[in-house]
Amino acid sequence: MVVLMVVLGAAVLHATWNAMAHGAPDRVAGLALFELAAGAIGLVAVLVMGLPPADTWGYIIASAVLHLAYLGGLLASYQLGQFSQMYPLARGTSPWVVAVVSIVVLHQALAVVELAGVLLISAGLIALVFIGRPGRQQVPALLAAFGTGLTIAAYTVVDGLAVHKMPVLTYMGWVFMLQGFLMPLVVLAWRGTRVLRQPRSAVLSGLGGGVVSMVAYGLVLWAQTRGTLAAIAALRETSIIFGAIIGALFFGEHFGPRRALAAAVVVGGIVLISLG
Repeated sequence: MVVLMVVLGAAVLHATWNAMAHGAPDRVAGLALFELAAGAIGLVAVLVMGLPPADTWGYIIASAVLHLAYLGGLLASYQLGQFSQMYPLARGTSPWVVAVVSIVVLHQALAVVELAGVLLISAGLIALVFIGRPGRQQVPALLAAFGTGLTIAAYTVVDGLAVHKMPVLTYMGWVFMLQGFLMPLVVLAWRGTRVLRQPRSAVLSGLGGGVVSMVAYGLVLWAQTRGTLAAIAALRETSIIFGAIIGALFFGEHFGPRRALAAAVVVGGIVLISLG
């Protein structure tokens, strides 16, 4: 039950920082600020925890690269489509991909009730996307969100393996330091020095969002040391429900009874996983 509550708390935080990223006046600069804050916190963790085991560098580098690809896909998704539609597809793709990899490749056994919960959560999350009846003009946005979901699944598997080989704080520190300092450099090279001219409110929001994102990520990493990878991945993506609510309340995006029903399906999946 503790793991369940921790992951659900992380889901709320994750939806919050994604909404902050979507609502930023300059989303590219906003994500760069998010990563800068996370990189600074990661540096502190690295200085405290020290070097990781020599045979774990592959996990750290792979996760940092996949997170950068994820951020690029997320940015493209938010530039092309609605938050309440892109966020569910990006996050809803991950649980069933992680479940397949966990069972087929990693040979992690899932109880029948847990597997049913994962599938139910995935179905409800993806339904949240297609209830909006996306048109042909939204295909690029949907493809970007789906690709983002695949990167989420990839770094989830890498992270799930890595946290059993070193302390969570060590792993999180190195991953966030690498991606956190690299992302702003990429943005600076792409946009030039004009990206530095941001309002103070946007800077504070961006740095705050980075702290929120790192806390959410750390909670999930801890949970991955206590539960099965597929179940944790599915529970984490319940952030989509909170994202849909945020989209309706703050961005004026339609929620409606059908999306409420899809959200209820997700809740049913959570109940099944908690019984597993």
